[in-house]
Amino acid sequence: MEKTDVSLQEMYKSILEGYLHTGSEHALYEAQQFSRQLIKENMTPEEMVNLHVVVARELIPDLPSEVLEANDFLLEVMVGYGLAYREHQSLRDRQQQLESELAVAAQMQQELLPKRIPKSPVLDIGIKTVAADVVSGDYYHFIEDGNDHIGIAVADIIGKGVPAALSMSMIKYAIDSLPEQRLQPSALLENLNRVVEQNISSNMFITMIYGSYDLKEHKFQYSGAGHEPGFYYNHSSRQFVDLNTKGLVLGVMKKAVFKEYEQKLSPGDLIILLSDGVTECRAESGFIERSELTEIIRKYEHLSAQEIVENVYSELEQFQNFQLQDDFTLMILRREV
Repeated sequence: MEKTDVSLQEMYKSILEGYLHTGSEHALYEAQQFSRQLIKENMTPEEMVNLHVVVARELIPDLPSEVLEANDFLLEVMVGYGLAYREHQSLRDRQQQLESELAVAAQMQQELLPKRIPKSPVLDIGIKTVAADVVSGDYYHFIEDGNDHIGIAVADIIGKGVPAALSMSMIKYAIDSLPEQRLQPSALLENLNRVVEQNISSNMFITMIYGSYDLKEHKFQYSGAGHEPGFYYNHSSRQFVDLNTKGLVLGVMKKAVFKEYEQKLSPGDLIILLSDGVTECRAESGFIERSELTEIIRKYEHLSAQEIVENVYSELEQFQNFQLQDDFTLMILRREV
């Protein structure tokens, strides 16, 4: 037996002997303090049981054979318990490490999102984004080019956790690094696609819609990369029309081409951009229909853009019993005058 083990054995023998003779509270207190020493020595549960068995046999040499056999049985039980306990501790430590990494990724993600929504007397913008888990796979971005255009991106990274946060960082800085003449929707997606294809793993890809709103002409030019179709809402007719976001998802093919579309807006008209977490809200009755979503939006069209997205989220959250199945991002642009 090693020196440290001998020392611990003598300490425990003294404590147990004192308790057997006196049954005092002080002996119990010493036992509790001794347990702290065992933790410092990294003693396993089965080693502690073995220590007790050895000391008990010294102090009570005439123990009945049944008690000795019971102690041996307990020792065998504790060997299995010790292995399971150490595995549990290892898994718990790993879980804590993962939670810490996800917290860092979530903080990184928040830093990547726009700090403010662009303000304009002719365009009202509302945005609501909620992660279903610690780290979201959804991302949105605004670009004000100084030439009466506002660039708007909504993306969905197929993947979660730290890789999703890193992909968002790549998207943000790739867009921000493009010169103004490359901010046309189709050209932007083509440039971004090359960046994504070269820098993400083959099991990840990104869907995205990018549009540019002309504050003077009130035109919304946009391109899609396999993203969930948004809507155009005609205020005068109160009709919704799907926005065409067909196109290859980002990162699959290096030389992808993206078609560009244009939508003219009159006062009161809306552009609705969203992630698939909005249309895939699910309750016991099944997924929400796109027509149900548009009816909810129509119900709140008299409110500001931000109030619309807040109210739509509130209704859809209740629809699925306040448990999001996927990340939720809803953006609404409304022409004011």
